[in-house]
Parts: sequence; C-alpha cells; structure tokens
Amino acid sequence: MTEEPEEIRLLLIEDSEDDAVLVVDRLRRAGLRVDYERVETADAMRAALRLRSPDVVISDNGMPAFDAGAALRLLRDTGLDVPFIVVSGQIGEESATALMRAGAQDFVLKDKLARLGPAVQRELREARDRQERRRTEAALRTSEERFRLVAENLQDVLFRFRPGPTPVLEYISPAIATMTGLTPDELYEQPELLFTTMDPDDGDAMRRAWQSPPDGPLTVRWARPDGSPACAEQRLVAVYDAGVPVAVEGILRDITAQVEAAEQRRELERQLHQAERLDSLGQLAGGVAHDFNNILGVISGYTGFVLDELGPGHPCRPDLVNIEDATRRAAALTRQLLIFSRLQPSHPEVVDLNGVVGQIEHLLRRTIGEDIEFRIDVEPGLDSVVIDPSRLEQIIMNLVVNARAAMPEGGHLVIRTARVDRPSATMAGAPPPAGRYVSLAVSDTGCGMDEEVQQRAFEPFFTTRSTGQGSGLGLATVYGAVQEAGGTIAVDSAPGAGTRITVSLPATDLAPVPEPDGTTGQADRGRGERILVVEDDDNIRTITRRVLTGGGYEVAEAATREEALRLIHDEARTFDLLLSDVIMPGMPVLEFIRTVLGACPRTHVVFMSGYTADSGRRLPEGVPIVHKPFDAATLLHQIHTTLHSGSATPSAQFG
Repeated sequence: MTEEPEEIRLLLIEDSEDDAVLVVDRLRRAGLRVDYERVETADAMRAALRLRSPDVVISDNGMPAFDAGAALRLLRDTGLDVPFIVVSGQIGEESATALMRAGAQDFVLKDKLARLGPAVQRELREARDRQERRRTEAALRTSEERFRLVAENLQDVLFRFRPGPTPVLEYISPAIATMTGLTPDELYEQPELLFTTMDPDDGDAMRRAWQSPPDGPLTVRWARPDGSPACAEQRLVAVYDAGVPVAVEGILRDITAQVEAAEQRRELERQLHQAERLDSLGQLAGGVAHDFNNILGVISGYTGFVLDELGPGHPCRPDLVNIEDATRRAAALTRQLLIFSRLQPSHPEVVDLNGVVGQIEHLLRRTIGEDIEFRIDVEPGLDSVVIDPSRLEQIIMNLVVNARAAMPEGGHLVIRTARVDRPSATMAGAPPPAGRYVSLAVSDTGCGMDEEVQQRAFEPFFTTRSTGQGSGLGLATVYGAVQEAGGTIAVDSAPGAGTRITVSLPATDLAPVPEPDGTTGQADRGRGERILVVEDDDNIRTITRRVLTGGGYEVAEAATREEALRLIHDEARTFDLLLSDVIMPGMPVLEFIRTVLGACPRTHVVFMSGYTADSGRRLPEGVPIVHKPFDAATLLHQIHTTLHSGSATPSAQFG
C-alpha cells in the first residue's frame, strides 16, 4: 500500500481562474495534494499570509496591478522562508534575472508547465532542509548557551587543549581565575603560565598529561592567589579524529576540602591510636600498681626499721637513705602512670607553692647532678593554690627532669615562683581570664625546641630522646595536671637558646592545712587502742603490725576479709579501728566494711592501697586512705588523727 502524499498549502497569485486551475491540475498530476487559495491583489495576499503560512507561493508576472516583483517583496517583508516560483506566459531574460536576484527560487513559462511539479517538489525539499538546518542551528546555539552558563558558573574548571608543535588552549572556563589567579585570556595567550603556578613536580606531571592523557586522575598542588595551599584533581580524555588524537578535554576540580578532611581523619585516627595506647597503658599500670607498690612498701618499711636502729654516723646510713630516696622515686613514677592514665584519684588541697618547692629541693638537687648549676628563686608571701600535692610535685619534678635532659653537657637550671595578674597566651590552651595567679617557671640553657617540637611537646608518648631514654609522658602528665587545676602552660624556646616553661595556677585566699612534721613523736603515739589490720601481702602486714605496735597500739591481723570477720565475731572486745587494704580477693571491699560496721558500729575505718580504681566502686568521700608505699610517720599520723576525730565512720557512707 503506497503512502498518501503530504498535502501542501499553496498561495496562488493569479488573476485568471482558468490559469489557476491549470496550475493546480499540473501540480496534482505531479503527485501533489494541493490545498490552494487564489489572490489577485496585495491586500488579499497580506490577508492570506496573516491567516495561515503557505508551503509555497506561485505568482503570475503578467497582472497589470500586482506583478511578481511586488508579491515577492511583500512575502519577504513577512520574514517567512517560503519558496516563491514565478509562472508567466512570457518573461524577458532581464526580468527573470532580477526576480531570481530578489529571491525567487524559479520561474516556469505557462507553455512549459510540465516543469512546475518537479520545481515545486524540489523547492519544498530545499525549504524543509533549510528549516531543519535552522532548527539544528538553534538547538546548537541553545546548547552552547547552556554550556556557557554552566561552565561560567561551575566551580570546576573545564578546558580543551590541542597539543602539537604549536599547542593551543582552545577553551578554559572562568573558574580558573578563582583557582589560580590567572584569567582565561592570559592562559589563551600563554598556556604555560598554568603549569608555573603548580608545585614544580606537579606542574611537570600536568604538562605531560596534557600531551598524553593518563588512565587515571592526577592530583596537583598549588598556592591560591592569597597564598593558601590548595589541591586539585585533574581528569582527562583524548579527542580523536580518524583514529588520531587531536586534543585533550578535561576537568580540574578543587579537592582542598576533601584533602584537609582526609588529613583530619588521619589525625583523628592517630589520636584514637594514642588513646588506645593510653588505655592499654592504663590497664598495664592498674595491673601492676598494686603489687608494685606493695613491693616498694616492703623495701621502704624495712629500710626505715634499719635506719631507726642505726646511729646518725653509721657508715651504712647514706646507702640506706639512697635506697629510701629511690623507693620514693619509684612510687612517684607509679603514681605518674596512674595519674596520666586517670586511674589515680585526685585529692586537691590548698598548697603553698614555695613550701612544696622547698620540700623537694633536696631531691631535685640529687636528681639533676653536680654538672648543672641549680638555683631556686622564690617570691616570698605568695598566695596559695588548690591542687593535688602529688601532682604539683610531679609537675615540678617532670619539668626539672626534662630541663636536665636538655643539658647533657651541663648548664644552668633555675626555678622561679612569682605573682602574675594574667598568664600569657599558651600553646596548650587558651589563657584563663584575668585574675590572681601564681606562676612556676623552670628555665634551662639547653638545646631548646623548634616550633614543630613545641607544637607536639605535650602529646602523649612524644619524645625527642633516644629509644629507652624517655617515655614521652613527662610533659603530657604536666599538661593534664595543670589543666585539671584550672591553670595554663606557656613555652618559650628556640633551638640553641634554651627553654622556659611557665605554669600558672589560680591563686586562693585559703590557707594550707598544716602537715605532720614527719616524726613519730609522742603526739601521734597510741594508748593501747585495738587495731585490726587486714592485708593479703604477708610482708606489708608484718611491717604494718611492727609500725603500729611500736607506735603504742594493740594489733590483730588477718590475711583475708573472711578471717577478719571471724576475728570480729570471736573477740570479746571490739576493735577501735579497722585498717584494710582496698584491693583484695574475695568479698568486695564495700560489702566487707558494711558487715564490719554492722557488727561494730563504733569502729573507725582507714583504707590503705597503692591503687583503688578497680575496687568495684568509688570509695566514699571523707574516708581516709593511706597510699602505699607509706612511711611510719604517715601511717601513725593518719591512725592518730582518725581515732581522735570524734565519731566513728558511719555505715551509711558505704551504701
């Protein structure tokens, strides 16, 4: 079945009805379906064109009032692209040429109308081709405009580059100016400028990529116009013509934010790893602290017994004093690990900074050695501070030890205390508001620190010493203790110029509580009060019994809590005080104390331990604890103070 031909709309300008019928008949005989309208005047033609647009216009040239030239001009004035064909009985060559120049597509003599059908068909095809080209061109212009709008507003940089002996940057989007500070016009003139803004190695890699595109993306680095560092990812594709690469097209995407986020993620992972190491350290410290402090307690206890038996001039006395000092340092190291791991409870007190410095001066001098010139310069009448005394001692000791390590060939070390109204800005935290502060500054003439080392000085496990010569916990412990006390740390150092670390702590109007004088004088002696010692370590139990017995107390002892409960129930007399280790196998400590107080409600309670974080529950506030390793004076003072404090320990404190 043949397809029915498409109907065409014909505007026929003809004053003869018969000639019009001949024209239409000839077109139909050529296979065209014709819907026509005949007009004779310009006004009629205008009206017809307003009513509908024809597919073709055929005009007679022999009408006296309205010839083909006038009709052609009227058609062109409308802007319509419609084929215009002249049909005439006769026409001169000059007139025909003029009409063709004016825009007529063809002319056909009336005695040769057989040509009319093919001519109309040809012109209709060409008109359709012109319309299709116009639609294609319009679509292309729209697409190009859309691309321009996208490219000019896109943050990514789009570009097209033609390599070769004379390379040409054919296009680069305006975003390149924001990225590099170079405008597209500058790069069109000198494409090489783009490579010079990059890191030298990245610029060479990018130049090679533009000549021969790599398979994957390329990351390049450069400095923004404001000097800040930036990163971009480049992706390229080759453009081929007849199988030959003729250009590269690509995109440059700013990935600075992603790179910075990745770096932050790596830093968080590093911090998590440090936290995991710290957690492992805490578990290790907690596992060994109790037993290690018991061992130190045995060493300290028996050393004290021997020192009590020897006279001041005995030749062995200095050796025993050294053992005692070493025991204290070992205990301080254990306490430092527990503090840093947050396993050692904090006991803030009102402290005289000058007094603490004076108390440990002898130990500091023995620690730093004779090749260091050591001087202490304290401002008299300083306000007190509120801080755990053991933490304050560790702050001073760690700062001094770090200063000593920075002077392997000897030098000068100075400790200064002073009043300050406001600490200076710190590297380890923002300074607190203005107010009264007390400062502790430790200065040395050692090797000093550069900026990078100063930035990491307070990180856990960071050390510049050789393997095995430093744990990396010293300044980290100092930082944690100072932050806990509400203070700040300032570092002033430079390579080869020494270091000054200043700790500033808030001052208080409170006065320090007087401490025992360290001697087992008559004031701390007992009067036969009965004390039950509960301790699973045989040596510690023996030493504790000897100290208390020598101090005037009647002592009973138990190696387990179950044994202690049997003694309490079997004895005819009650005990005045229970001295119990915190960490022991068997019955939980709080349940044990509740049972004891239930049987003997007037009994006082004192704990002793070197590590309390694994006791199963936080110990009640106000219940005294003697930290291992302890000396005889400390233990006797605490026992005497507790027994003469008034009422016994209330059982309600233990839940």
